[in-house]
Amino acid sequence: MHERLSKNNSEKGMKFSYDASLVTKDKIEELSQPLIPYMDTLNQTAKSGAYDTAESSINLPIDEKILQEVKELKDKKVSKKLKYIIDIGIGGSNLGTKAIYDTKCGFFDIIAPQRFPKMIFADTNDPRYLSHLSQFLKTEIGDPEEVLICAISKSGSTTETVANFEIIQNALSEKFGDISERVVAITDFESNFWKKAQEKGISALAIPKIVGGRYSVMSPVGLFPLLAAGFDIDAIRNGAKKQREMGLSNDISENPAALSAIILYHHYKNGIRINDNFIFSPSLESLGKWYRQLMGESVGKDGQGITPTVSIGSIDLHSVGQLYLGGPKDKITTFIAYANAQNDVQVPSNMLLPGLVGNLEGKSVSTIMAAILKGTEIAYKSKSLPFTEVILDQDEGAIGEFMQFKMIEMMFLGRLMGVNPFDQPNVEDYKVVTKKILSEEA
Repeated sequence: MHERLSKNNSEKGMKFSYDASLVTKDKIEELSQPLIPYMDTLNQTAKSGAYDTAESSINLPIDEKILQEVKELKDKKVSKKLKYIIDIGIGGSNLGTKAIYDTKCGFFDIIAPQRFPKMIFADTNDPRYLSHLSQFLKTEIGDPEEVLICAISKSGSTTETVANFEIIQNALSEKFGDISERVVAITDFESNFWKKAQEKGISALAIPKIVGGRYSVMSPVGLFPLLAAGFDIDAIRNGAKKQREMGLSNDISENPAALSAIILYHHYKNGIRINDNFIFSPSLESLGKWYRQLMGESVGKDGQGITPTVSIGSIDLHSVGQLYLGGPKDKITTFIAYANAQNDVQVPSNMLLPGLVGNLEGKSVSTIMAAILKGTEIAYKSKSLPFTEVILDQDEGAIGEFMQFKMIEMMFLGRLMGVNPFDQPNVEDYKVVTKKILSEEA
């Protein structure tokens, strides 16, 4: 059996195990020492409840003012007519929202054509996509209340977001006239975007200025569009609160975020520079992509970094499984899976083509997937490949818990690696040049 954290093991939500991490308890204790003073910093930030330090995102799950503002605006903007929420953003402005949406709805949208409201993510400047989206809005939207635009940019000056917003609002304005009432701007308070929205009578929600985009999913960035889409944001926040409390614990054995950071750091110092998130549910793929940005932007600087990758089980056992098991031992893997499904499906006992694979008759697909995951972990152990495991219940609370766990993990990992996990100075490199090129072509 896996050695699971005792505080988590008997409760619903998220379970984290690390007995196959190939890191001894003595080494965990040794590496935890630099984190003890930092935990005091986190606890001071948590106690203040304010937004005055880089770590202040840990206060978002307990911010009742933000919650009230989000719920009040949702009541004003959402009616039973709502069919589509257009989420316009990029990076931290949309990855967390998409991660949560896809766990419950997004992966299944194509086979649930009558389920509304749906979310559409405008997170690319690809001309074919935007052309199709514009045409869709012009032909399929019959009433302005059927659509709600969430335009999200922390700075308010993100090229991709501004371009997409103007294209989408123009498509709707050509059909309905002024659609300002169907727009919500989510940005830093008093950013240029905020001010222009106010001038046009567009509703706006503020992101605490000190909170970076990749840490902002528990702010209006994620809460408003998800609430509009019918998600239980109270459950998401409660899950995050649970990991917030555990992440503030000085008892390392009860602190999943600290444990995970220590394990990643230990292997990093020993030459393992790839963290593969091997996700055994396709609906969680976007959660892996959210974490990819979180890790990439947080610790990839000053010549250092751990490369985050995303694999999907069991699909990628047939694409890169050979590489992982037989190739270089340069990866630490985090296996992520759901607990057994609530609505399971069974292979029929009266199979049309029996005998192709033995012992499948009557088996549930959860049993099959669990067997594949267990078999994969046994294979990893036989090759002495380090891994940890996260098992999630199938509800919004578990996803909120996982995301808070990983955000605090990144704070600890930055401290261990000696880098600032809150800035992204090199992202500006492409942004500055892009704006220069566009101005030259004007």
